[in-house]
Amino acid sequence: MNPLPLGLSDSAARLSTPLLRWRPLQRYSIVVLSVAVALGAALLLDHIGFRDATVPLFICASAIGSWYGGQGPALLAFVLCSLAFDYFFVPPLYTLYIAATELPYFIIFALFTLLVSWFARTRRRVEEDLRDARDQLESVNHELAKRSAALEASAEEALKRSEFYLREAQKLTHTGSWAWRVPDRNLVHLSEEWYRIFGCNPSDGAPNWEKRLDLVHPDERLVWKNTIERAIVDKTDYDLTFRIVLSDGTVKWIRTVGHPVLTATGDLLQFLGSSTDITDHKRAEQEHEKLRQLEAELAHINRVSMLGEMAATLAHEIKQPIAAAITSANSCLEWLAHEPPNLDRARAAATRIDKYGNRAAEIINRVRSLYRKSPPQRELVDVNGIVEEILILLQGQGTRYPIAMRTELSTDLPEIMADRVQLQQVFMNLMLNAIEAMKDSGGEIKVKSQLQDGQLQFSVSDTGVGLPKEEMEQIFSVFFTTKPHGSGMGLAISRTIVESHGGRLWATANDIRGATFHFTLPTQATETSV
Repeated sequence: MNPLPLGLSDSAARLSTPLLRWRPLQRYSIVVLSVAVALGAALLLDHIGFRDATVPLFICASAIGSWYGGQGPALLAFVLCSLAFDYFFVPPLYTLYIAATELPYFIIFALFTLLVSWFARTRRRVEEDLRDARDQLESVNHELAKRSAALEASAEEALKRSEFYLREAQKLTHTGSWAWRVPDRNLVHLSEEWYRIFGCNPSDGAPNWEKRLDLVHPDERLVWKNTIERAIVDKTDYDLTFRIVLSDGTVKWIRTVGHPVLTATGDLLQFLGSSTDITDHKRAEQEHEKLRQLEAELAHINRVSMLGEMAATLAHEIKQPIAAAITSANSCLEWLAHEPPNLDRARAAATRIDKYGNRAAEIINRVRSLYRKSPPQRELVDVNGIVEEILILLQGQGTRYPIAMRTELSTDLPEIMADRVQLQQVFMNLMLNAIEAMKDSGGEIKVKSQLQDGQLQFSVSDTGVGLPKEEMEQIFSVFFTTKPHGSGMGLAISRTIVESHGGRLWATANDIRGATFHFTLPTQATETSV
């Protein structure tokens, strides 16, 4: 039984099952019928004198049985044709006995009939195989066509989905894609987002080279054009940031990145790339610069406010060397007025005048450097030296309240790139806060420096009233203060300065009394400044 053709449904298979059961009986019936017809025709022809026509009739009957019946019916057709031919047409007639003289004739008949039957069966089988193969091929082609259509629909859907994601991503990042030919400078591709960024209408078509050049800000057209021309000559990428002016006067900042497309022979064919609207980024940079300037202004105001707090101390510090210089000047005049003048003692007094004058000038220069208004400047500084400078300026404050000042400065600290004035302000803020915490009860300030884990670490501790644990982080907030007349800016500015140098500032409570402020500075400070 032949297998069902590929793709035949279950219902069709169920309908064809009864027919398949009757096919063997039909094949054998065809064999018997064809042999009977051949025998009848042969007897008729033999009766009217055409005996030689009997052989082809039996051969045709055997071929028909082989063609339509199969192997079993073909064998039956051969046997029936041989018996009928022997019984009716091979002497002696009407017996199955074959005379010796007729045996070759019968053998030739049998072999030729068998050969024709085999040939018919073989051809029938080949045709059936070809038909089955054709049916299977048609079924496979039909299935492939269905799958191809499904794949095409899936690919088209995936392409639409990918294009949707690309459009949404370009909208989100404000980036438009493009491609233009080098020989005529005409655009061959523009995304929807490019039209939106540059304020062009897609229905008007892609703008030509002149229109694109007109969109560029007049101050930057020459740079824009020269950059692209140089990229064409060098066949290299280009990265260009410029401004455009839309028809309504809106100015946008654009960053364009282009990449050359070369042929197999190295000829420049196209440039493709993207243009991103960075206007918001530029505005953020401008606002950040304004914020930096504001922070610098607040830092300067904080230093000036500290000057008011230190006015009495500074007057005392400056008054001492000036008074000593005046005393030495009077002594010098007296020694010169002697007869004869005592030049050695007058010279010694003049030397003291120079010493005290320089000391007063040094104090004034330190104050001026601390409170001058100038942009941040990084230089190699000795931070221990800054600590000693601030201690000298605050010595009068410590004497007034009585507060002892002690240092534990490591001698192996390297110099670092930092802004001297800003670090002076940090130490001044922390030490003045410590003095404020102890001015009613007195106490001790200890300033410590050390090198730890590749960073400079400093601490300023006091024995004052201390800080509540819930305020350890809050005290660094802008405008938060524990002083009755404080501005709430000192610690916030100090943290900003330290962080701009790549360090960290924090506070801890002492075990017994007071608080300690710690901050670190990297040995290679960052370039960010306040």
